[in-house]
Amino acid sequence: MPQTLVTHLEEKVQFSDLKLYSLLELTTAINANESVDQLLRIYEFIVREQLGLSKFILIVNHNGWDIMLKVGYKGRLKDLTIESDLGRFDEITVIESSHIASLNEFDVIIPVAHKNQKLAFLLVGEVKDHAMRLKETVDDMNFLQTLTNIIVVAIENKRMANEGVKQAKLKKELEVASETQKLLFPSDLPTNKEMDVAAKYKARHEIGGDYYDFFPISDEEYVICIGDVSGKGISAALLMANFQATLRALATYRRFPLGQLVHELNKIVFGNAKGEKFITFFIAEYNVNTRQLKYINAGHNHPFITDGRNYQFLDKGSIGLGMFEELPFLEEDSISLPKNTTLVLYTDGVVELENEEQEQFEIERVIKVIHSFYPLKTDDLNNLVFSKLDEWKGGAKYADDTAIFTCRFF
Repeated sequence: MPQTLVTHLEEKVQFSDLKLYSLLELTTAINANESVDQLLRIYEFIVREQLGLSKFILIVNHNGWDIMLKVGYKGRLKDLTIESDLGRFDEITVIESSHIASLNEFDVIIPVAHKNQKLAFLLVGEVKDHAMRLKETVDDMNFLQTLTNIIVVAIENKRMANEGVKQAKLKKELEVASETQKLLFPSDLPTNKEMDVAAKYKARHEIGGDYYDFFPISDEEYVICIGDVSGKGISAALLMANFQATLRALATYRRFPLGQLVHELNKIVFGNAKGEKFITFFIAEYNVNTRQLKYINAGHNHPFITDGRNYQFLDKGSIGLGMFEELPFLEEDSISLPKNTTLVLYTDGVVELENEEQEQFEIERVIKVIHSFYPLKTDDLNNLVFSKLDEWKGGAKYADDTAIFTCRFF
């Protein structure tokens, strides 16, 4: 056997051993959960020191193309559009000549793809100056493609894992926010000889923008209210939490008259939301001695009072809070409640819930349920309303936060 052939075969065996060692080194680092920077350092060492390639650029697609590694090249690839200029390459390609100047600085394009989706491109230069002939070097570029595939997938998996950690953290924060928000709702609604008060609420997401409250402002007076903030998510929930705290402070400690209270709340919501969100809001003050119910409805779904046969909507008030810096008008109303009168408050998630035919539940069905089962306790009435809502929506989910708040005055 000629000595040159023996030497060549020995080199091939050594290079095969080198490939196995390189794969082992990289996969060991991946299994050890090394950082992305460390994985890139190992990859660079393998390509530059072990494979002898001194000029290359690794371009990776992480929600947009990004140069993750640049060795032996100081240019900026200004004239190269990754998606259009490199996206057409499906196989390892030798660059003979290109109309793109920066591509002429390299000899080989190595694409990395998964299920027809391009994950990365490796541009390799100075291959012609390599110890081996170009043809043999290009033949071994398949190994470099495999190596690049491993590193790119490992980096993507780490990115997804980090995103998973972030998502888990966000989920935990939302759970805490949800539990905190639940504490803002009244936990001890009265059931006594004077009144029977109950509420039921389902948030569309972990945290919601609906709000209801019931609290005393004197021995014989109570505040009853319900609201709904425009928009969803954390910002809406925070706005509503701030609103509730402000309302309780102004109603309990400052003791503003009802009309002035609503004006003050409007200014605060407008200042906090900068006109980007608003709150529909109904508030009433009930005196158990006089049986007078004073109320203002600021753009909210009209609550109604009923004796089980007849009903009346409570629609006097103004526009939603925070729409304008000053409310353009405000009307307050007062009603004397006969014994055994029920006040029903709700948010738009109740009446706007759609069935499979995209028909809304609407207020008439709520009234029908209340009238049909009027002698029941308010908690049972609320559960019946939600039972009817469940039947109405079928297999669909609740599309919005949904709350019903029922007060019976004996």
